[in-house]
Amino acid sequence: MFTGIIEEVGVIETLTLGNGFGIIEIKANKVLENTKIGDSIASNGVCLTVLEMTKSSFRANVMGETLKKSSLGSLKTGNKINLERAMKLEDRLGGHIVSGHIDGIGRIIDIQKDSDGTWFTITAPDEILKYIIYKGSISIDGISLTIAYVDDEKFKVSVIPHTLENTILCEKKVGSIINLECDVIGKYIEKLLGKENNKVNSESKVTMEFLRENGF
Repeated sequence: MFTGIIEEVGVIETLTLGNGFGIIEIKANKVLENTKIGDSIASNGVCLTVLEMTKSSFRANVMGETLKKSSLGSLKTGNKINLERAMKLEDRLGGHIVSGHIDGIGRIIDIQKDSDGTWFTITAPDEILKYIIYKGSISIDGISLTIAYVDDEKFKVSVIPHTLENTILCEKKVGSIINLECDVIGKYIEKLLGKENNKVNSESKVTMEFLRENGF
């Protein structure tokens, strides 16, 4: 699990794609401290497992499903990337619970600066928008942000200068693709409510025999 609080902006040294998966090597410093082989590092919000590492970089596999769901496959050597190590149990949860399992991608359609920060307007598919609620949380390229507006086609977030300066959001433009992960709590609630509704339907005492006996 992650918190959505970016620790460092790394740089992609190599990205090799082929046969439905990829191998990525990322130059980093802070996230390598106390990290070992097998640990998880969220990279633009995608949970990657460290397979190899040096004092200044780590390598990881990118599975086919991840390439389909995220923007990792469109990155190139030299691109910057948001990085966060998996949280420790004693850590403060400064953002919200982020699994590193991307729901899909969105597209930035407008960027507006004001006195308080920068507003990003983002479009996303219906299967993602249904989990987005006003004042709720969302992970954008691994960054924990609060929804400031949402309708049936788009949502908006306001990004403070500190977050803008210390993540790759400062490099985004209108048309940029971003990774999105919705708050996992909403997904659990949907699943549990679905099971409860199925249980109610399966226990219904209304049968064909009952309907015939009562004149239907």
